[in-house]
Amino acid sequence: MKIIPISLPTPFYIGPVNVYLIAEDPITLIDTGPKTKDAIEALREGLRKARIRVSDIRRIVLTHAHEDHCGLARSLRDEAKDAEVLVHNWETGHRIGRLEYAEHRTLLERAGVPANEIEGMRKMYEGVRQYADSFNADEYSELRDEAELAFETGALRVVHTPGHTPGSCSFVREADRTIIAGDCVLKRITPNPVLSPDPIDSSKRFPSLAEYLVSLARLRSFAPTLVHGGHGEPVHDFEELFNRYFRAIRERQAEVIRLVPKAGATGWDVATEMFPGADDVHRFLAVSEAVAHLDLAHSEGKIELELAESKEVYRRISAN
Repeated sequence: MKIIPISLPTPFYIGPVNVYLIAEDPITLIDTGPKTKDAIEALREGLRKARIRVSDIRRIVLTHAHEDHCGLARSLRDEAKDAEVLVHNWETGHRIGRLEYAEHRTLLERAGVPANEIEGMRKMYEGVRQYADSFNADEYSELRDEAELAFETGALRVVHTPGHTPGSCSFVREADRTIIAGDCVLKRITPNPVLSPDPIDSSKRFPSLAEYLVSLARLRSFAPTLVHGGHGEPVHDFEELFNRYFRAIRERQAEVIRLVPKAGATGWDVATEMFPGADDVHRFLAVSEAVAHLDLAHSEGKIELELAESKEVYRRISAN
């Protein structure tokens, strides 16, 4: 199976995004890049080098629905004369701009984020929306865990790897234990567990970090020889990265717990203490990171949680 990485520029702080061309029938593109002139030009050049045209693409598969990964999906689908678009049903970013659902606002309010900050985050994401077109429910097919994407010379197994987002998916070629992991695995940084409503009960928060740890362990079970991530270089030593991730997550959680006073603190309190210089999108990512670690610490019995005036307040457990 011929997997061809293509690096595309993005307007985001993360830098270039990797998309992957499976250059055999049915011609498949995994992720698309953002909806920008620079990205589509770079994609066309990458396809040209592989002697593939956009019109040859039969499937567009999305690891997840953030703008840098899904932005060109609609325009590529149309140019390719209705190529099939596949995404996990737990993704919502492809349907409407993030932070616009009432449940997103509720999650931020419960985390103690002030109203003016929430409005600032919403307006910031309004600007991000220009980099992707949304899809209606009848315009995509659902990726299902353990399903196979068949090709002329083999198959990729769909592995649901929630954490970065609820519907994040990875794709495993079991013949040589190669994985295309999207933003589940990044060589240089630890992926952010983005604050999201639970896809089954939107009144609850998705336990992103706990799910992410399970996803990492699941990928580890394949003993991967090569992992292609959504950004940066491929990973050749997944075991080393797995252990590095695990240490980094536990060190960050210990830091978060130290920032929780006996008097109590909200997720926003901890986020602003931990990332005092965060601005723009980093303020939302900061509260996502703080809340994810607080949730995990609470689930493990390391801190207490109570609801006070519609805000979640975490408290250090008294040593009695």
